[in-house]
Amino acid sequence: MDTDAVWVEDMPASYDRLLGPALFAPFGRELADRAVALRPARVLEVAAGTGIVTRALCTALPEARLLATDLNPAMAARGAAGVPEARWAVADALALPVADGRADLVVCSFGAMFFPDRPAAFAETGRVLAPGGTALFTIWDVVDRSTLPAALHRAVAAVVPDDPPDFVARVPHGYADPERIAGDLAAGGLDARLETVRLAGETPSVAALAEGFVRGTPLRAALGRHGELPDMVRAVAGRMTAELGEGAVRGELTAHVVTARAA
Repeated sequence: MDTDAVWVEDMPASYDRLLGPALFAPFGRELADRAVALRPARVLEVAAGTGIVTRALCTALPEARLLATDLNPAMAARGAAGVPEARWAVADALALPVADGRADLVVCSFGAMFFPDRPAAFAETGRVLAPGGTALFTIWDVVDRSTLPAALHRAVAAVVPDDPPDFVARVPHGYADPERIAGDLAAGGLDARLETVRLAGETPSVAALAEGFVRGTPLRAALGRHGELPDMVRAVAGRMTAELGEGAVRGELTAHVVTARAA
């Protein structure tokens, strides 16, 4: 497994608790609202992580049968413990554990950036979609268009100026070009519409957000090569607080929302 996609030790807990409400829950609610209008009976979530979007889908679609999947066993275990209303499975987006045409709705929130072969993953989504079914994806725009990740990216560069880890800009926010996304979707056999959506994210403190990024993402290993993890958390939090201020912080989050159907 690529080191940019590995979550181990207490990383899923930090990701879920410290990053989930601020960064992922707003778009989880957006996807759940869109899902309600589709009235699906059978829902498949791909790259479900720790269940942040899963929880929103279960609340919005109480009658639907929902299978949540993630490639990383530690993330899926955290999700299964927190959202037992869904069924959970460890599964690759390139080999989904669903028969042809069995999903009315496929949801993938901020997972496509990690797919090693995106057209193949989109084709696999198309394979499992029922006739008339829909797929919903969220994909981050470039990092500078999201206030909180952008501040984190600048803080990391200031703390490690000689060799700044670029995971946040390179991976989560590195698959941002709408033309590239549209091309990959078409190559995977999906007919898609892309909207750029701006929502607000809020964290109770910049220090909590910094800890979530440093302890709960692959930045952990990269920054760990430059110092002890608690020191890295304090240094990054200090830079972010100097930029964004003390206490609760609210910032804009920008992502592409894709609505797709089999072509």
